[in-house]
Amino acid sequence: MKNLKAIVLALVVVLSTVSVTAQTKKIDAAKSSINWLAKKVTGQHNGTVNLKDGSLVFKAKKLVGGTFTADMTSLTATDLTGEYLGKLNGHLKSEDFFNTAKFTTATLVFKTVTAKGAVYTVTGDLTIKGITKPVTFELATTANAATTKFMVDRTAYDIKYGSKSFFESIGDKAIDNEFELTVALKF
Repeated sequence: MKNLKAIVLALVVVLSTVSVTAQTKKIDAAKSSINWLAKKVTGQHNGTVNLKDGSLVFKAKKLVGGTFTADMTSLTATDLTGEYLGKLNGHLKSEDFFNTAKFTTATLVFKTVTAKGAVYTVTGDLTIKGITKPVTFELATTANAATTKFMVDRTAYDIKYGSKSFFESIGDKAIDNEFELTVALKF
């Protein structure tokens, strides 16, 4: 009986020290994409920004964290060509919008992750132009990919150009405060 108690006690000690270690999955930036869509009274523009690096953290096959860096200098429209593409890209990279000469990256760091089946509700800190604000979105994952689509209020990051919220008499030159991000991650 003493031997049985000793074995059980030893087993409890061993099992209590075994913990599930986190697995970090590095994002394949070349195969991943960030697409944006911005609307205005008279139409819309869409484009891309490259992912510089990122990773998702899993524990016991459940998502528990993540961190990402976008290369803001790669910001480009995909709905225009030629002179108009150059003008829009230049304006988006200027101080009126993302000021990419000074703020070359934007980051997202997951703070809380809640599982809802195969989909997770993520709240993270999004930093654009050196300003950090919380964002919440749904993220779907598979064995080697993750996808999400969510809205970002640009005015929270001091991007006020063309906003009716700040320029009441702007009329048909108004640009929506929110833009949409569609993200497809491969790892």
